[in-house]
Amino acid sequence: MDKIEHITVATNGINMHVASIGTGPVILFLHGFPELWYSWRHQLLHLSSLGYRCVAPDLRGYGDTDAPESASQYTGLHVVGDLIGLLDSFGIDQVFLVGHDWGAMIAWYLCLLRPDRVRALVNLNVAFMARDPKTINPMEVLKSTYGEDYYACRFQEPGPGEIEKDFAQVATAKMLRIFFSSFGPKPLIVPKETGFRGIPDPPCLPLGFSEEDINFYANKFNQKGFTGALNYYRAINQTWDLMAPWIGVKIQVPVKFIIGDQDINYHLPGLKEYILNGGFKKDVPRLEEVVVMGGVAHFPNQARPEEVSEHIYSFFKKLQFSKNNPKANSTTSSLNGNRVSDQAHLHAL
Repeated sequence: MDKIEHITVATNGINMHVASIGTGPVILFLHGFPELWYSWRHQLLHLSSLGYRCVAPDLRGYGDTDAPESASQYTGLHVVGDLIGLLDSFGIDQVFLVGHDWGAMIAWYLCLLRPDRVRALVNLNVAFMARDPKTINPMEVLKSTYGEDYYACRFQEPGPGEIEKDFAQVATAKMLRIFFSSFGPKPLIVPKETGFRGIPDPPCLPLGFSEEDINFYANKFNQKGFTGALNYYRAINQTWDLMAPWIGVKIQVPVKFIIGDQDINYHLPGLKEYILNGGFKKDVPRLEEVVVMGGVAHFPNQARPEEVSEHIYSFFKKLQFSKNNPKANSTTSSLNGNRVSDQAHLHAL
């Protein structure tokens, strides 16, 4: 960890903290909620040792990066703008891209808006869902599916406000243990009457986390607060509105998708069928591999870091090899229009 360098970059009107290590082709890592650059600590060390330059920012609102006050400053377009400025400041034309959770959503937006800057993508846990002009906005979908007490719906309350006050009644380390333990098959429901203070502290640490890890996150969120992180949820419908000009546009970069079979996202109504039965491939024509990790919930990059690192490495290395040798054969098999790894085949059928 001591070998990881930390700098601050001015981009798109904010100062962004960036962790980086290694030399070679660049991999840009985008974290989710409630995370930081630190979420990729294992991948930074592993992949930099294999000849990559690994770059992981704290996204706007998180950690040591600036946090604009207004939720309107947290749309997907704002964050993509931050990343383009980051790449320009480093003089990087194209990156291999890796995203998780909100970082996965931002990665899809980056591929949609600026595919010229992305060589290939490995995305974790959040599938690309094309904006359908006939559907209602994302938060209405979640509200109709899980109810108004679903955690993401609770986050919609304008802030800083009631939900931040709710958070303040719980020790930050406990809040993080709850979040890192809760995104399994069942939805996280937080009734207003009891709030997060009514959720018991998990009996053990989340898989892949140490007390040191929890304390690292807690210290940063104690300094920054949660409002910036919550503002991503508060801006989701605004992003949905702004993306109207890209209706019908496909993701046109090579993609590998990884999801845990115990993740809440995998159990959203209809999503498993979308991923495995051809809908995902239709919207992401260059989807090359789908990996469904058995026994893993929402944080596979921290729960099973070596396995995820190897998935990332094998995909990017294969693409580098294929570029140099167009006749190279893929080692994946076909399932319903998607090319799916053998491991995914075992867990998905």
